[in-house]
Amino acid sequence: MKKTIFFGALAGVLTLTAGQAEACTNLIAAKGATTDGSVMMTYSADSHNLYGFLHHSPAAKHAKGDMRKIIEWDTNKPLGEIPEVAETYNVIGNMNEHQVVIGESTWGGREELVDTTGNSVMDYGSLIYVALERSKTAREALDVMTDLVAKHGYASSGESFTIADKNEVWVLEMIGKGVEKGAVWIAVRIPDNAITGHANEPRIRKVNLKDKENVRYSKDMISFARKRGYFNGKDEDFSFADAYEVHSPSTRRGCDARVWSYFRRFNKDADKYFAWCNGDSDEPMPLYIIPDEKVSLTALQDAMRDVYQGTPFEMTSDIGAGPYHVPYRWRPMEYEVDGKKYCMERAIATQQTGWSYVSQSRDWLPDAVGGALWFGTDDTNTSVYMPIYCGVTEVPAQLAEGDINTLSLDANFWVNNIVANQAYYRYDQMIPDIRKVQSRLESGFINSRPEVEKKLVDIVNSGDMDAYRNAVNAEAAAVAKDATDSYRDLAGYLFVKNMDGNVKKTDADGNFMRTEYGIPAYPTFPGYDKKYYENIVKETGDHFLIKE
Repeated sequence: MKKTIFFGALAGVLTLTAGQAEACTNLIAAKGATTDGSVMMTYSADSHNLYGFLHHSPAAKHAKGDMRKIIEWDTNKPLGEIPEVAETYNVIGNMNEHQVVIGESTWGGREELVDTTGNSVMDYGSLIYVALERSKTAREALDVMTDLVAKHGYASSGESFTIADKNEVWVLEMIGKGVEKGAVWIAVRIPDNAITGHANEPRIRKVNLKDKENVRYSKDMISFARKRGYFNGKDEDFSFADAYEVHSPSTRRGCDARVWSYFRRFNKDADKYFAWCNGDSDEPMPLYIIPDEKVSLTALQDAMRDVYQGTPFEMTSDIGAGPYHVPYRWRPMEYEVDGKKYCMERAIATQQTGWSYVSQSRDWLPDAVGGALWFGTDDTNTSVYMPIYCGVTEVPAQLAEGDINTLSLDANFWVNNIVANQAYYRYDQMIPDIRKVQSRLESGFINSRPEVEKKLVDIVNSGDMDAYRNAVNAEAAAVAKDATDSYRDLAGYLFVKNMDGNVKKTDADGNFMRTEYGIPAYPTFPGYDKKYYENIVKETGDHFLIKE
């Protein structure tokens, strides 16, 4: 379809509301818990105001005295400057050229611990990207992040970070100190055979503080909590999550439940933690569990598309799902009826995602090939994960920075939004067609990796890094173009097939059918489900009754 026609027809489904990137999900699988031995993690940058594009910071050399500007990630507000280091590394998305990957989720914590001086420089987003620019390992990144907040102050609220490399993965939890400079924090290395996750709730509780190899923390983590009246027990009983955040059944259901839904996919005993998530028990869900089966790349991609299917929180059968069984709920998440408060479910897959990824860091390959970021824009449920190697130095045009108020049908973010926003209103009728295109693209990308990576390894081993960069840039450009072109076509197809509440007849290959005389076959009228009609009668009685 012509762009001008397409724009006019679909303008009504493209509006997003304002918000911050403060409701994200990280799912994590250490190297011994994955089918291929890679360290994998996911991140969804969920915000009602965040445009989905692929970040890039090129490798560079810096002169003594050079300064790096710090811009707050959520607001674009200048916070200050910090001294540059002599050399910074190539960063594409949230992965650098050494296969270090960092994600986050915000939990806020005690309000009085947000910086009130206005002098702090390092916000959580800047911590991520500065650490990626300066670190060759996860432990180096952990040191960089904690040193930066000690020297320059912490300008954000409570935050959980995932820090991974090709050998290990850490969870770092951090919160500011109010009028005092810096932050208190704790970091735990996840065992190699375990999976974990965090989703807007701190999850590090009682740990072995004497295990210096696997547990790190700020020297005043406990003493500061004592001073502020957050904790008065024995040091060995200290819980960072409970000292620095006030938990409630609401936050468990809206946050920890996402991690639980991930756990239960891979461990048959994880259903017992439903009671914690549902507010029926105060026995916390553990930081990590050992999966019954190892986690594959495709399984982790599927986990990012979780909408609580198969759980008591499932979202497609109650009246809120509507006649087309939509597993989404518009904001706000809480509402009140007759003086009682109720909630909407908050699943991993959600409409307001700007971008997400599933990362692979692999120690048996050269760094330039081992680091793969499977990147997608918009809703994880309907988007396509595209392989982007950590040595990419040119952002594909379809994944370039844009504006959430400016439509472009050449942008991956926008065509994905058009596809998804159509499905939000007639989900069960459109999702099968979306799955066909999504599966075709992702299967093609995954199945082509062995051949692509063999060629890349040969190039890297030859020492011709210019040829390598040309190859991965070309690969990224081709992948992004294929995914974007395919979804632009899909958006038009969905619109044509489902216009006016009807469904046009198609053959087994999805082609629109015609009569023997060449005109379009007459469409079907799918109407609504039984519950929809029953609710009309309950609400209106005999108002619409056909009289005999």
